[in-house]
Amino acid sequence: MVKFKGYEFVDGGVCAAAGFTAGGVIAGIKAGNTTKRDLAMIYCAERCKTAALFTTNKVKGAPIIVSKEHLSDGYAQAIIVNSGNANTCNPDGIEIAEEMCELTAEALEINVDDVLVGSTGVIGQKLDIKPIRIMIPTLAKSLSPKNSGDALEAIMTTDTRKKEVAVEFEMDGRKCHVGGISKGSGMINPNMATMLAFITTDVCINRELLEKALRKVNDLTYNMVSVDGDTSTNDTIVLMSSGLAKNEEILCEDKSYEKFENALYAVMMNLARETARDGEGATKLIECIVNGAPSEKAARAAAKSVISSNLVKAALFAADANWGRILCALGYADADFDISRTSVELASAKGKLTVCTDGSGISFSEDSASKILSEDEIKILIDLHDGDESAIAWGCDLTFDYVKINAEYRT
Repeated sequence: MVKFKGYEFVDGGVCAAAGFTAGGVIAGIKAGNTTKRDLAMIYCAERCKTAALFTTNKVKGAPIIVSKEHLSDGYAQAIIVNSGNANTCNPDGIEIAEEMCELTAEALEINVDDVLVGSTGVIGQKLDIKPIRIMIPTLAKSLSPKNSGDALEAIMTTDTRKKEVAVEFEMDGRKCHVGGISKGSGMINPNMATMLAFITTDVCINRELLEKALRKVNDLTYNMVSVDGDTSTNDTIVLMSSGLAKNEEILCEDKSYEKFENALYAVMMNLARETARDGEGATKLIECIVNGAPSEKAARAAAKSVISSNLVKAALFAADANWGRILCALGYADADFDISRTSVELASAKGKLTVCTDGSGISFSEDSASKILSEDEIKILIDLHDGDESAIAWGCDLTFDYVKINAEYRT
């Protein structure tokens, strides 16, 4: 975890914030699945101010269509999510998603319009509502502030790492929290959305500012992650605020808003890093830091271009300091800067090595480079020497296992 001064990492995940409970059960949604949880629920005792972002893919899962409609008033109280089936491109998808919400509302005795729904898994296969219908009452009874981990397990598909983060901090003399869970390791290239991420807070904040913070922090975190360049049909991120910390409501972009935004960044950045680290088949986390850019937009475009390059990813899998591929990726980034001023360094726990200055290669030890790139966390440090802006992006290496996992995904 990357730590931040003034914010303490705590247990609890999506249940760390006051008022929230969660649960996860085995419903048997995925064929042959009798050991892994695949149906999750998150619930708050209070109606929550809620903001959300969804995929920009033209093909959208049925849960997104239903959740957007239910969130039209800016409030939600519960989320129901299944893994094993994306409920996308199905003729009865909307009806299935709506029934999931209705069953959840009935079990929790809340308004159906206050229920959001999510699905993840195989696209284009019909989702059987029967096991979900049977297990939702049991799931509702299992809700507990200690069951964030069960909900997390239930939303995972090809994930190998649990992505769960929560922070505690003080505001107006009150203890406040932001926490969340996230899934995703393949089909990852968010654009104004993310895979599946559910974040909660007990901070009392104006709803418009809640959404503004989510959009800004999302642009700096999940939107700076790429595993394979695919934007999913079901990408969803939800941020719910119970307001139960009882701090003075945040109504403007003051110091309290900045403190909340930083807490949100601490959670979402760490979840985003873990998503990149957990890329399907990945062995290495790649962090690209771009400095000296003429604008923030240029810095972000350059960093994202490098970590998205399959040639860069493959070279780092082999611990090959093929810096020319890095410059190539910079060269086709959607940004204007002077490549002839660019310098590149490669770094890890084994040290740091300059491989390029002023847009040209320099002599370096291939043995030293190989040792640096053999670590499981690698930094690509780029200075464009063309301004004062910076950005960070996260990705992973491209391995043989990525092809195997995705070639056999349905079987």
